[in-house]
Amino acid sequence: MPIPKFPVGYIVKRYPRYSETFIVNEVLSHERAGAEVHIFALRPPNDTHFQDIIARVKAPVHYLPYNKMKLDNWLGMITELTGKLPGLRRHLADNLHHGAREILQAAVLAEQVQHHGIHHLHAHFATYPAEVTRLAALFAGVTYSFTAHAVDIFHENVCTKDLREKFSDAAFTVTVSDYNLGYLRQRLGTIPSTIHRIYNGMDLDQFTWQSPLQRPAEIIAIGRLVEKKGFRHLIDACAILHQKGIPFHCRIIGMGDLREVLAQQIIQNGLQDVLELSGPMPQSEIRAKIQSAAVFAAPCVVANDGNRDGLPTVLLEAMALGTPCVSTAVTGIPEVIKHEQTGYQVPQHDPDALAAALEALLQDGQKRDSLARRARQLIENNFDVDRNTALIRQQFLLAASTPAVTEQRQEALV
Repeated sequence: MPIPKFPVGYIVKRYPRYSETFIVNEVLSHERAGAEVHIFALRPPNDTHFQDIIARVKAPVHYLPYNKMKLDNWLGMITELTGKLPGLRRHLADNLHHGAREILQAAVLAEQVQHHGIHHLHAHFATYPAEVTRLAALFAGVTYSFTAHAVDIFHENVCTKDLREKFSDAAFTVTVSDYNLGYLRQRLGTIPSTIHRIYNGMDLDQFTWQSPLQRPAEIIAIGRLVEKKGFRHLIDACAILHQKGIPFHCRIIGMGDLREVLAQQIIQNGLQDVLELSGPMPQSEIRAKIQSAAVFAAPCVVANDGNRDGLPTVLLEAMALGTPCVSTAVTGIPEVIKHEQTGYQVPQHDPDALAAALEALLQDGQKRDSLARRARQLIENNFDVDRNTALIRQQFLLAASTPAVTEQRQEALV
C-alpha cells in the first residue's frame, strides 16, 4: 500500500502517557512502514512511569504552549503569528468563541505545520485534541482527522453540537468499535460516510501465545483505578471465592483516584492475603504477569457520569498472550469476548456471576486452553497493528491529495 510522501502530525493531550500504548503502537507501525510522523502534545506528561516501547519511537515530539499567560503576551504572540499565517488572519475573528489557550496552541501548531511541511493532522480523542487540531488545520490550510475512543464521546459533559461539528469538518474520522459507530450514529442523528471503524492494533510479534492449560490459580486485572473499570465488583467477587474456600490469588495492577477506596474494601473483606494492589509496571513485566495468570478479569461498567471503556487494549493483549478473559457486555467488548467461545461474558455490576466465571476458569485447564486458542485467532484476524494502520495511512493519502485540499493549502499561504 502506498506510503504518504509528506509528514503527518499526530496530536495528543499528553505525551508520553502510561495508559495510551495504543497511540505509541500506531506511531511505531507508521514508522516501520516508512511514514514520517511528528507528535504534538497539548500538555506536558504527568505520569511517573512510562512504557518501555516509548524509547522505540523516532518521531520528534513538540510541546505546544500550555501555561497561562497575561493578555498582552497572548495578543503579542497571536499578532506575530498572524503575520506568518494568512489563514489565521482570515479565520481568527470567526473562532474567538474558543478558549484563548486553544486558539494559541492551534496557531502555534499551524506554524509548525507549515515549517515542517505537514499536509495532514490526526488527533487522538474527539475532545480537546480534536478541537485544537480542527482550528490548526483551518489556520494552516491542511486537512485533519481524529480517532474517537470512549470518554471523549460517552462522558456526560461531551457537547453533541461540538461533536457534530468536529465530525462534519474532518476529512475522515476513526472510531474503535462497531458499538461506537452505532452510538455515534444514534447520538449525532446523521453521521458522515467518512467515519471508519478501525480497531486499535497490536504488534503481535511482541505477544507470543502460550497455552494456559497449566497455570497457578492467579487472577490478574490491569487498568486505571477508576469507576468504569469495575474493580470494586472484582473485589466483591474475590470475597465470594474466599468465603467458598476456593484457592486463588488476585493482583490488580494500576494507579488512580480510587486506590485508597479499593484498599479499604480489601481490608474490610479480609482479603489482604489473597488480593494485592500493585502500582504501574513496565509493559514487559505486565506481559509476564498476564501470561503467568490463569484468568484475566476486566469487569468493566458504565460509570455514573456515562464514562465507559471503548475496547480495553489490555483485554486484547491478554487474549493475544493466551490468558482466558472474563469481562462484561459493555460497549465494544462483546465484539471480542464471545461467551464461551473466546472468553466468558458476565453482566456488569454482578459480583456473583463474575465469581462463578472466575471459579469455572480457575478449575478447568482444558476450558482455559480452548477459549485461549480461539481468542488468539480472533486477535490475529482483526487486531494486527500493521494491517490496521495501513488503512489509516490510506485515508491520510486520500484526504491530503484531493484537488480542493491542494487549492485550500495554497490559499492559506497567501
